[in-house]
Amino acid sequence: MQISDGFELSVDRHVATLRINRPDKRNAMSAAMWRALPGLLVPLAGDPGVRVLVLTGAGGTFCSGADISEIAGLSDAGDDTGLTVAAERALATFPKPVIAMIEGFCVGGGCQLALACDLRLAADDARFGITPAKLGIVYPLSSTRRLVDLVGPSAAKLLLYSADLIDAGRALRTGLVDEVHASAELSGRVYGLARTLAGRSQLTLAATKEIVDGRADEARVRRWQKESREEVAEGVAAFLERRPPRFTWSP
Repeated sequence: MQISDGFELSVDRHVATLRINRPDKRNAMSAAMWRALPGLLVPLAGDPGVRVLVLTGAGGTFCSGADISEIAGLSDAGDDTGLTVAAERALATFPKPVIAMIEGFCVGGGCQLALACDLRLAADDARFGITPAKLGIVYPLSSTRRLVDLVGPSAAKLLLYSADLIDAGRALRTGLVDEVHASAELSGRVYGLARTLAGRSQLTLAATKEIVDGRADEARVRRWQKESREEVAEGVAAFLERRPPRFTWSP
């Protein structure tokens, strides 16, 4: 179902799919789409029926970046308070696992979105590029740090300096993506993984995301651990009884 111009949303077995749907523009993100994305995530974050989010694109392309015809309207061409950074931040702080399913081009702002997801799984014919140097744009601080955290300083500089497109194999070797699969197998792997995550303890996943992302201090971790007692009891009982656990915690 279409929920906003440029996006479609569906939910199946606790897995939500948010699809960038502007195939005539290779899913280039308009200013209106960047502006809308944070608000689209709010109800999904609070919905106990949604445990995992898959972000993908229509028509065999993930996202070719920001719509160049509107680039002057994106106030964060070098500004960490603008539209693209707000959308990136909303994805990065979404309280549930987010998987980017990447086909075709993942370029510029498309990479910015993908890097804000927790996991990135790509088709073997996907192409990646971070291209601000072609436009004279200073890449946002948060986006640059996220890139460096994933691929390291030298690989980040090469991607940003050159603005060249790289193939999925090289993206995997540099750490830009987590897995690469044949195009025909990608969806099955992504949704198989998503369903696996949906069956795990949602408390564990939420706590892990906060801790790994550096948003939880020692006091917060202790609160998570205290809150996990019922989950642990169920997990241990399920193990001893050789049955799937029935975890009940939800945010």
